[in-house]
Amino acid sequence: MGGTADIVIVGGGIVGSAAAYFLSLDPAVRGRRIVLVERDGAYAQGSTARSAGGLRQQFSTPENIALSQATLAMIRNLEALFGPGADVGFKEQGYLLLASAEGRAILAENVAIQTQHGADVALLDAAHLSAQFPWLATDGVAVGALGRSGEGWFDPPSFAALLRNAARGNGVEVVAGAVTGVEAQAGRVNAAILSDGRRLPCGTLVIAAGAWSGELARMLGIALPVEPRKRYVYVLDCREATHALRGAPLTVDPGGVWFRPEGRTFICGKSPEEGAEPQAGDLDDIDHGFFESEVWPTLAARVPAFESIKVVSAWAGYYDYNTLDQNAVIGAHPVLANLYVATGFSGHGAQQGPAAGRAIAELICEGRFTSIDLTRFGFARILAGQPLSERNVI
Repeated sequence: MGGTADIVIVGGGIVGSAAAYFLSLDPAVRGRRIVLVERDGAYAQGSTARSAGGLRQQFSTPENIALSQATLAMIRNLEALFGPGADVGFKEQGYLLLASAEGRAILAENVAIQTQHGADVALLDAAHLSAQFPWLATDGVAVGALGRSGEGWFDPPSFAALLRNAARGNGVEVVAGAVTGVEAQAGRVNAAILSDGRRLPCGTLVIAAGAWSGELARMLGIALPVEPRKRYVYVLDCREATHALRGAPLTVDPGGVWFRPEGRTFICGKSPEEGAEPQAGDLDDIDHGFFESEVWPTLAARVPAFESIKVVSAWAGYYDYNTLDQNAVIGAHPVLANLYVATGFSGHGAQQGPAAGRAIAELICEGRFTSIDLTRFGFARILAGQPLSERNVI
């Protein structure tokens, strides 16, 4: 591969594609060579392709709320940004987070933070939940937080493709290949090495490699606490589902089981307990026993119509899981002056990726965040071992 790339972005999912897109728009880098490197040329195995695509503002961390709001603003303005017909299939059906009596105070605190930051979220007691959602059994539920607008789900691969294709149209080079080595010297990254031996010299490197970002950082001797965590999504057929149930919000039980409508079917899942994480490996290896023991009993108790269901398919994907605090790491490295990262979203990458990519572009071009102050998401807390915890991780 000839020439030196001014900016190399490793990871062609929604985060890396957004970074490439926003960099390509900035006059500060006009004329510079930007290369987006993706190891999966079919874009089928990464976290973006296998995400359930939720979009919510129900977080406890203001930065997370702002990131999702920024993505929502882009979705509402797709045709202006990307041209006529641009669509990511956004279904604005809301999120419903349920809490037991023990969790009531925390959920109320979260809703207060969300409304303070402009989210349209209401706190409903069990009686109101039963009246509004007749398909819902409220046993053990004290309150629920309902996103009344600006929440739902979309198709992440479509959004990533819009960003990537627009970046390509603005001159960004998209290269297929796995980065298997990184060179650094005198406090700067010099080059990325691809698996076929190609060497790509660079002036700036962006790590947006999702679940494999920690592995990439280790090539530079950097301890980045991001690793792949396998998650299952099960597709259900429920013939007993009413019209009201098919219009349900994405609903999260107090125990962590979630479900949502998906056309004529439903999808559902649950994050396993910390000590029961499945091994990263073959994504086609689906643990149906996990559904039978950990997911279905809760579904059937919470939604009586789900007592009679059939699992018609399933898939698995990876969270780029930040083991420190389940919040993203977005920022410049304090030692390697030309290294930037945007990773560790822990299941929030699809909805926060577009805004995170914009944030990286701002750092590279302006030297600071100009849209959303994400300073707290930087490397400082990683180096200090001081978590910035997010309460609402699904």
